[in-house]
Amino acid sequence: MNHADLSDAVATMLGTSKADGKKAVDAVFAAIADAAAKGEEVSVNGFGKFKVKESAAREGRNPSTGETIQIAASKKLGFGAAKAVKDRLNG
Repeated sequence: MNHADLSDAVATMLGTSKADGKKAVDAVFAAIADAAAKGEEVSVNGFGKFKVKESAAREGRNPSTGETIQIAASKKLGFGAAKAVKDRLNG
């Protein structure tokens, strides 16, 4: 499912136009991204949690040359599914 499919599904569920469905999906993802940028955790009851995870700086290797390189510290957005979602996935 891509962005357009998700927007269409939301519009159908809400009984609105496709444009309104797209606005709703965009607003949800913008709110999650804004909260993550602030370092906040986003918890959606019955669905899961979006958490910002920090990755420390480390040494790595360039696979083509074998040369040692420094990999900078970074932040990543992780997701943990709620029990209800896991149960639905696993039948």
